[in-house]
Amino acid sequence: MSIKKQQHDLVVLDMAGTTVADGGLVEQAFTVAAERLGEDPAAMIGHVRATMGESKISVFRHLLDGDEARAQKANLLFEDAYGELVSDGRIAPIPGAAEAIATLGEQGRTVVLTTGFARVTQDAILDALGWRDLVGLTLCPADAGGRGRPYPDMVLAAFLRTGAVEDVRRIAVAGDTSYDMLSGVRSGAGIVAGVLTGAHDETALTEHGAHRVLASIVELPALLQEFEA
Repeated sequence: MSIKKQQHDLVVLDMAGTTVADGGLVEQAFTVAAERLGEDPAAMIGHVRATMGESKISVFRHLLDGDEARAQKANLLFEDAYGELVSDGRIAPIPGAAEAIATLGEQGRTVVLTTGFARVTQDAILDALGWRDLVGLTLCPADAGGRGRPYPDMVLAAFLRTGAVEDVRRIAVAGDTSYDMLSGVRSGAGIVAGVLTGAHDETALTEHGAHRVLASIVELPALLQEFEA
């Protein structure tokens, strides 16, 4: 897919799988949450893998047949379990991610980090990595009206809150899941890049709208410069 050559001064990046390596903690936390809820995690894990990147409350609503009370309880159990795993020091930056984000800033771009987790979990990750001051804005679904990916809301919230660009086509979005790609495409972002450090492979990323698939986020600064030359 051709990409119009223009400056992309707002960069919206996913966290887990894209800038953060969590070693499969999402699946582990889902397993813990399901067991604590009295459900069979083996019956849920296929859907969990297929919907990586979606807001977790939406995943639980589907898995629990729209039972809102149980979905909310499951979501809290998941966030608690994930927070416990994070506090054990079981996450790390994707190699070179912090440096890539710094390079994007040096190129004059505004970088926003987004997640499908709740704010408390996002903050726990940022604290564990020492990333509180890495970027000026971080967003979770609650910051964008409650809808996470594959809706475009978090990308558009970044657009509105930062005022970094006047045209959504000057946004670049990067993520590791099909839902990241859909969110970027639906927002009208000029560049939607997939990375192969997380949940989904090149075929899935491309089929859901990736303009380019990269080995990792480390390649993003050069990609943006390529399409702006």
